[in-house]
Amino acid sequence: MTKDLADGADDAATALEEDERKQLIPTYITSRAELNEAEQVNISDADGWAFSRQRDVLDTGFLLRLHKRMLGDVWRWAGSYRTTERNIGIEAWRIPAELAQLLDDVRFWVAAETYGPDEVCIRFHHRLVAIHPFPNGNGRLARMAADLLAVRLGRPRFSWGRRELVAPASARAIYIAALQAADRHDIAPLLQFARPDGA
Repeated sequence: MTKDLADGADDAATALEEDERKQLIPTYITSRAELNEAEQVNISDADGWAFSRQRDVLDTGFLLRLHKRMLGDVWRWAGSYRTTERNIGIEAWRIPAELAQLLDDVRFWVAAETYGPDEVCIRFHHRLVAIHPFPNGNGRLARMAADLLAVRLGRPRFSWGRRELVAPASARAIYIAALQAADRHDIAPLLQFARPDGA
């Protein structure tokens, strides 16, 4: 394994513990670029599966299956909660209870129409990222889960910055800044990033 993969040497991924890196399934992967490519193929397949029929995205079991579908061809730990602490996310032992609470909250927001459909989805996304339930892939899972919820609520999928004429690294910086604003209870930048046209 080359140093850039072992170190998680880019800003686009959560650094992995040594035991987590040992769970890599494809033996040919030695670089971050190869890892990203393998994960993207797996995620594309999961996207087709997830949107092929109505799914209950507000179910813990479904979120675990979705994560496994997204990364299960690449990582043995896919679909399993992280067990180590991170510089982002809650303590690992709190994940099951906090995730259950989030899903209860979102069901309430939908039923009570506490927020409009897009805001419900974006708040769901933000809290799911903040919990950070898995060793890696949390942002990608949260974006797909928010898209699934949006479709269930009669809205189109979000663009997540893809319509912006900026480089992927710049889009990621905007996304991270929007998540940080949401941490400070300002959800507007994340809404704007997810659906710039508001349509």
